[in-house]
Amino acid sequence: MPIQRVALVGHCGFDSSSLTRLAQQLAPNAQVLRINDQQSLDQIASQVASQDTLLLVNRVLDGHFTAGESGIDLIRSLAQREHVSPMMLVSNYADAQEQAVQAGALPGFGKSDMNSPQTVDRLRKVIEG
Repeated sequence: MPIQRVALVGHCGFDSSSLTRLAQQLAPNAQVLRINDQQSLDQIASQVASQDTLLLVNRVLDGHFTAGESGIDLIRSLAQREHVSPMMLVSNYADAQEQAVQAGALPGFGKSDMNSPQTVDRLRKVIEG
């Protein structure tokens, strides 16, 4: 199923702008959402059609999420739900990427590699279904 929405979870304004441009380049018809609080995330994640939403989760969450929760903790929590959106961690740290995949995410990418051919290809495959 092609991705209809890309949710930027826990990103600051600067990173959200860069990620929005990348998402719009790869999925020009997809809606890009900024999610910076638990309530908005729960609303998106609970929808039956959540498979059409890609969650790009920041390693260090910016916003109002469960106290002390990291992006990896958030991925682990979401992976336990009945309807799970595809998730990718946005982090430059290889160990964090490994932990995120073990927690239930697809292989993600780092902010420094955001525009690399490998990242663009990885995102394109997820977005196109």
